[in-house]
Amino acid sequence: MLIYMQMIASDEDKSKFEQIYLTYRKLMFFVARSILKNDADAEDAVHTAFVSIIAHLEKISEINCPETKAFAVIVAECKALDILRSKKYMSDTEFSEATAGFEIELPGDGGLSDAISKLPARYREVILLRYAYGYSTKELGKMLGHSQETVQKLIWRAKMALQKQLKEIGETI
Repeated sequence: MLIYMQMIASDEDKSKFEQIYLTYRKLMFFVARSILKNDADAEDAVHTAFVSIIAHLEKISEINCPETKAFAVIVAECKALDILRSKKYMSDTEFSEATAGFEIELPGDGGLSDAISKLPARYREVILLRYAYGYSTKELGKMLGHSQETVQKLIWRAKMALQKQLKEIGETI
């Protein structure tokens, strides 16, 4: 944790990060491990996720709330999927946008929340980070390690997949 603390300037932010780290590190590891099936890769994903969280620490107001928990899970899932994607280039394993990620339970009683929860992990992540948590495409690009244009295209694809999901469950847009 000392490495992370050196990346943070203010004592208040250090305290906030320490609380986030202690509260969510095991959950984030569980998420990454469930995707990667490998402890070493899961640790790498969680480390990268915490570095991303540090970059967006100012957006976290409460530590023990559903939004922060979902954010931590989504970032860990993103980083795990990035590792999985990078391994695709080193092996014959097939990877697609439809690769299942960690299941999250969205608040709601059907409709939009059901449609979002049925999206592939990558699409679900960008939709939630963009529209539920208010990150800009530029911020998402930095967080996910992509260009702003790539993030915009990913959001567009996610919206199309969400529209298809909504039609399948009989919801109107």
